[in-house]
Amino acid sequence: MNIRSSLFGPQSKYDRSLPYTYVARVCEIAGIEEITSAYFADTICGLIDYLEAHNIAAKDVRLFGLYVDREIPLELRYCIDESGHWLQRPDICHSLEQHYHESLDFQYKGHHETDPCEYEDRERQGSGPY
Repeated sequence: MNIRSSLFGPQSKYDRSLPYTYVARVCEIAGIEEITSAYFADTICGLIDYLEAHNIAAKDVRLFGLYVDREIPLELRYCIDESGHWLQRPDICHSLEQHYHESLDFQYKGHHETDPCEYEDRERQGSGPY
């Protein structure tokens, strides 16, 4: 991270067409969706790495991209493999990039399997639960 990004944050966070962060909501009591814990990361790959490191299964998670004025759900099927396990980099990047090219669903914009990733200026560290 350079001096500018350490003072003002990553340049990509000023791009309003990209989520400024990602959140995973995990239901804490089966069947009661109002009681959730939240996990955050500035990148979807960082969030998924964090969830996997904390043994949080994809079947228990709802993912969202958070924008300045809205939150938009992400479909889990683009973040997991055929067995229901989390995809890792670069597979998650490829999956989201491929889906964006096919659908033009803007919540999947900016993810690239190879450089330049529009999120490369962000930290990948996750946090939570909150």
